[in-house]
Amino acid sequence: MGDLHIAKSRIRILALVFTVILALFSIQLVRVQVVEAANYKLRAVDEMETTRTIQAPRGEITDINGIAFARSVSAISVVVDQTQIKNPAKTAAFAAPILDLPVEQVQEAITGTRKYSMVLKNGRPALWEKLTNAIDSYNSQLSKEEFGERIIGFFPERSYIREYPSGQFISSLVGFVRADGVGASGIESTLNSIISGTAGRYSYARANGAEIPGSQSEIIAPKEGSTIRLTIDRDVQWVAAKAIADAVKQTGAVNGTVIVMDPRTGAIIAHATAPTFNPNQTKGVPLELMRNPSVQDVYEPGSTGKVMTIAAALEEGTISPTTVLRVPDSLYRAGKVFRDHDPHPVQHLTTTGILAVSSNIGSIKVGDSLGSDKLHDYLTKFGIGEKTGSGLAGESAGILHPVSEWSGTTAPTVAFGQGYSLTAMQATSVFATIANGGVRVSPTVIAGIRDESGNFTPAGNRDSVRVISAANAAKLRTMMESVVSNHGTAPTAAIPGYRVAGKTGTAQRVDPMTGKYSGYTASFIGFAPADSPRFVINVTLQRPRNGHFGGALCGPVFKKVMTFVLQSKHVAPTGTEVARVALNQAELRKMESEQQAKNKIKTSQASVKTE
Repeated sequence: MGDLHIAKSRIRILALVFTVILALFSIQLVRVQVVEAANYKLRAVDEMETTRTIQAPRGEITDINGIAFARSVSAISVVVDQTQIKNPAKTAAFAAPILDLPVEQVQEAITGTRKYSMVLKNGRPALWEKLTNAIDSYNSQLSKEEFGERIIGFFPERSYIREYPSGQFISSLVGFVRADGVGASGIESTLNSIISGTAGRYSYARANGAEIPGSQSEIIAPKEGSTIRLTIDRDVQWVAAKAIADAVKQTGAVNGTVIVMDPRTGAIIAHATAPTFNPNQTKGVPLELMRNPSVQDVYEPGSTGKVMTIAAALEEGTISPTTVLRVPDSLYRAGKVFRDHDPHPVQHLTTTGILAVSSNIGSIKVGDSLGSDKLHDYLTKFGIGEKTGSGLAGESAGILHPVSEWSGTTAPTVAFGQGYSLTAMQATSVFATIANGGVRVSPTVIAGIRDESGNFTPAGNRDSVRVISAANAAKLRTMMESVVSNHGTAPTAAIPGYRVAGKTGTAQRVDPMTGKYSGYTASFIGFAPADSPRFVINVTLQRPRNGHFGGALCGPVFKKVMTFVLQSKHVAPTGTEVARVALNQAELRKMESEQQAKNKIKTSQASVKTE
């Protein structure tokens, strides 16, 4: 009995040990077969074969409606095993016309003893199909005696090429990729890690140190990159690009920019520059054309900067829209004489009138009411001297020196928009702040990202900061409507049926090569409807040669683009009347007299009713 009990105990122990071993073996089997199957496969392949990466298709870059600006297109590279080519001359004469290559180039590629030689890189898949069909047709017609004359040895390799359907119309923003598939400029560069995806791997057999065509086997499939959805509207972009290209050509400008922005969200609806380049053909394109001038070029804004001086004074309470100032045509400050553009007798202008006629002297006097520190503070609040946060490649912060470095002439110069520099994107943001009730919202071109599984993640809300009160922003918008009136500097920007507000700019331009003033920067920045702004448009031309006034050159471009935007976005006129604001002392007195007369009539009518 004792021996039997011991035997049973031993059997149970052995069974338990066997069960544990079996369980461990099962766990190991699951780990090897399921959990780490890919790793073991790679290790096995590495021991027997050589591996290479498989290019992953980049994600698309699309407009707000999903229309592609950039996409990866399947391509086929044609390679050959030279040892299988029996008659290189005859084969080259056969294949070259199909591949649209010189016969000599094909013959050189297929002649030799290498087992891997590139004949055509990144060709269209249809081209490979055409070649194989032609080879099959040729070989099928050979007799048994001609079997040795078959054409063989050609093999395909899968790849991708980048295609830009919109061509040059948005190339400064979207950018392009290098030959190795890495983003070189624009969105392609700044978001390269997101767009490029994850490469796969394939194995291949080697012979004589070369890859044997046809021996490839996929190990890990590549994962497509994420798609970037921009805030850009393709139709608006096309109109803006065409308008600025025409303006640059007509004026002989060095370059030009149009930016269309929604002031409420910071979304850039259109971003067009000229001249530009075709991202589908970048060979030989100068680096200068590949830059994005809207965020990389800095310039002195000139009179468009006066709106910040006026806004600051309104906010500080040193002026109102109808404050009258004595404005001569010249003024002496710190040993320098400042002048208005045209000589004129002493004028008594309201601050609205100073903005309407773009008086330098009037702006200097408004700036005097603030002082240097306050003026500098408000420029900083409007975003001058710091990047906008757009995230665009190479964005400049502009130039705004601290007050401690200002000379006696700096404050009056800054008051009328010179003595500091900004980018076109910063200038657009300034006007968007006024249009948005005094709240500055950082601009963006990114609407969201869609991953390889199709899941879309919208971009978060943009950073915002209040610069001036909503009440003062509304006053300033009304004042800026006078600029577009027949008495202002930009009647060419007026749009029938809509209330439009804006400001012209004609500034001396610093030549980046010499560091000296040479030529002008002409601009017009405005928004509509003025009493309920939906869109802000900045039109800027650098160093135009056929004229240089912002109203004359940029106003018509603004009108063309804004008209299309309002119509395409179904923005109806507000139906409100333009508030009348006196531009000078005489008009102010006249309006005050008219108002007094109206008040007397009302008082008289009220008395009659009481009796």
